[in-house]
Amino acid sequence: MDGMVIRRVYVWELPVRFYHWINAMCVVLLVATGIIIGRPVTLQVGGEASFSYWFGTVRFIHFVAAFVFFFNFVFRIYWGFVGNRFADWRNFIPYRKQQFVEAWKVLKTDIFLAKSDGVESIGHNSLAGFTYFLVFLAFLFQAATGFALYAAMSKAWLPQMFAWVVPLMGGDFAVRQWHHMMMWFFVIFAMIHIYLVFYHDYVEGRGVISSMAGGWKFVETPAAPQTAESGRKASGGNA
Repeated sequence: MDGMVIRRVYVWELPVRFYHWINAMCVVLLVATGIIIGRPVTLQVGGEASFSYWFGTVRFIHFVAAFVFFFNFVFRIYWGFVGNRFADWRNFIPYRKQQFVEAWKVLKTDIFLAKSDGVESIGHNSLAGFTYFLVFLAFLFQAATGFALYAAMSKAWLPQMFAWVVPLMGGDFAVRQWHHMMMWFFVIFAMIHIYLVFYHDYVEGRGVISSMAGGWKFVETPAAPQTAESGRKASGGNA
């Protein structure tokens, strides 16, 4: 740490942080209700059946979360064009040699646990950015198949936009199977994502965890060399 200073950098803007936590909440609700919808349980009740509309409530929560998830995702795409340089869409598609070098360095640290002096990227590193790009494609697939299934019971314009997916994929059963399998992709991704966030926070020490709450990260930069005059003032000496 000799000759280095720590400075704060505002990385994640408020809209990005809102997107992240809204998205996380939606994924939790969609997975929880999706598991129940895929394998519903029987509740033995003694009252009137119309008073125990719990499965309808589960489906309603799933549908509402799906709409919020979709429009939140659309907003994030928009913010990739108008946000700061850390939110820029170009961070998610590697097209420079430096990005591939950085991705390999991160891969060695994450998978092979090689010693690392940290990655220079302040926002998403190249490997994380490309991974999120693949996740965005998974988001789109999940939204398309989900709304395609919903189109059979809704005349709303958004589900009907995806009605063509069902015949393309071979019918409702096939679409339902793919939709359900993709749900487990998000479960696995969430576990890996949480682990790597804590791991990189430990390895790099840049405030990765707290940055998604406050937006700030910490970066080491070389300290400006002291001039002779500033050195005399700091030590209290005279010319």
